Amino acid sequence: MNLERIRSFSLSLPHATEKVQWGDDLLFCIGGKMFAITCLDPAVPQRLAFKCDPEVFAQLVEQESIIPAPYMARHHWVALQQFDALSDGDIQELVRHSYDLVFGKLPAKTRQALQASTRRESSRKKPTRKRRRK
Repeated sequence: MNLERIRSFSLSLPHATEKVQWGDDLLFCIGGKMFAITCLDPAVPQRLAFKCDPEVFAQLVEQESIIPAPYMARHHWVALQQFDALSDGDIQELVRHSYDLVFGKLPAKTRQALQASTRRESSRKKPTRKRRRK
């Protein structure tokens, strides 16, 4: 996994946005709340941080190259010290789960607004039927 693939996957999640904050940190957000963070500074070793369940947090920090995320570990965030600390599939699954956890904690009004806009978008994207010419 590399930065571009992480970025592409994260932004493929419904209503996910990105922004640069705190200098060189690239944040991936849903409803204004972050679900994953990586660093854009090439001088800093590549890291990826994301939220997880307490049980998963405990399992992941036991693995090599995975640490409690600085400043956010008390909220069960872990940091991969390198992108190859886990397989691509595992990273995608964990980032998706982080997205789901953060989405679930959004205020009900925000969740409903995002879900309503998803329904509106999907109803607009109905396939059109092409007429056959004889």
